[in-house]
Amino acid sequence: MTSAQTQSDAVCAKVCSLAELVAIRTRLKAEGKRVVFTNGCFDLMHPGHVRYLREARKLGDALIVAINSDRSVSELKGPARPILREMERAEVLAALEMVDFVVVFDDLDPRATIVALLPDVLVKGGDWDLSQIIGREEVEAAGGLVTPLPFVPGVSTTEIVARILQGVQPS
Repeated sequence: MTSAQTQSDAVCAKVCSLAELVAIRTRLKAEGKRVVFTNGCFDLMHPGHVRYLREARKLGDALIVAINSDRSVSELKGPARPILREMERAEVLAALEMVDFVVVFDDLDPRATIVALLPDVLVKGGDWDLSQIIGREEVEAAGGLVTPLPFVPGVSTTEIVARILQGVQPS
């Protein structure tokens, strides 16, 4: 087996179904590990995503990233999105060392996934007001922490796509 195959197998092992993640979460909880959860479309990875995920991982022992399915991204962002398909987005996220697990969810919001996993820490970007963070009530009721992380201005996927379409160089 080549080094590339080994890396690919390791990346694929990080992409799980919700049922698999529930079992993993149960094991991690029994081991006293602190699980951090975040979610989003993660359509085009950019420095804002990387910085955000790095900070999220520092808050616990394992980081779970839930990504919207292609169907839900299209419904949320419009028919031109997603740019990358869900398994491509999952593969890119799983390749990041700070990401421990990736799961795809098909709902417009992650509430059912959050309720199934009940992470110790739920994080969202600082562009989300605490009162708007979906799953906050459930996580806090279970004794967990909900925290926004700093938002990196100027590097959202929507802004990058607009610059590409307009042929504008980054400032």
